[in-house]
Amino acid sequence: MPTDNKDKYTDKQKRKAAKIEDSYESKGVSKDEAEARAWATVNKQSGGGEKKGGSGTKKPAGAKAHDRKDSAKRAAAAREGAPQNGNGALADRTKADLLKRARELDISGRSTMSKPQLVEAIGKAQ
Repeated sequence: MPTDNKDKYTDKQKRKAAKIEDSYESKGVSKDEAEARAWATVNKQSGGGEKKGGSGTKKPAGAKAHDRKDSAKRAAAAREGAPQNGNGALADRTKADLLKRARELDISGRSTMSKPQLVEAIGKAQ
């Protein structure tokens, strides 16, 4: 059920909701249902009440794309193990990562190797 407090909506949004409501009523929808649908449509199209001071304030243009890009960067940083494309300097990886890769390549004697030896052995095996 829609709330009766429409203070955060602009006059244009109120006029739009009234017009939509009238349209639904002319199609035979009940008054309450028409009102609910009208305000749902206004909220969907404009993001809710646009006057300052409420949850209806929007993010600046481009913020959504920025958030998406930022999220992708954080997800990539959180991944552990080898890079997805297989590239990347072996020397920059941790010894634990190198041991994991050596195990995948079935390099014998890997547990006793130092980090430089692991880098060399993995480089030859790839």
